[in-house]
Amino acid sequence: MNKSINEKLFALQNEIGAISKDAKNPFYKSKYFDINSLIKQLQPLFQKHRLLLLQPIEESLVYTRIVCVDSGEYVVAGMKLPDLADIQKLGGAVTYLRRYTLSSLLGLQSEEDDDGTSAKIVKQGSKLSQDLFMNAVNAYKSKPKEVKEYLRKYTLDEVQLNILNKNKIVL
Repeated sequence: MNKSINEKLFALQNEIGAISKDAKNPFYKSKYFDINSLIKQLQPLFQKHRLLLLQPIEESLVYTRIVCVDSGEYVVAGMKLPDLADIQKLGGAVTYLRRYTLSSLLGLQSEEDDDGTSAKIVKQGSKLSQDLFMNAVNAYKSKPKEVKEYLRKYTLDEVQLNILNKNKIVL
């Protein structure tokens, strides 16, 4: 019997541990893990569990999809690209969103920051029901900040992300 993608991700998460921060941001005097290093650390585990990592850009959204090679099942997280004319800034935004959608999707933890505060990336919560999601979208005009904070706590599916995009709601 083939394992489901959830079983494979569960096993993968239990093997990951904390991700080492090997890049430095001189502007903020902080460390972070860059996308290439992150993928390099994760790739052997993806291979072991027969999972494929895809990070396409579709309709101004950067997605991270993890696909089960055996079943075709997948999980996805996505974030909207900012509207930037400067191609270098846009490239930086793509890299940032690739890193954070992957980190969020896998519930990755990073080692502690230099200042001693924990920099755990909290795994987004369960999927948000369509009813609650639409209630949040409808409440956006009157409470945009609160709705954004609320929606960021959940893993949104592609349909929900497209609805946000059509309504010009940027999380």
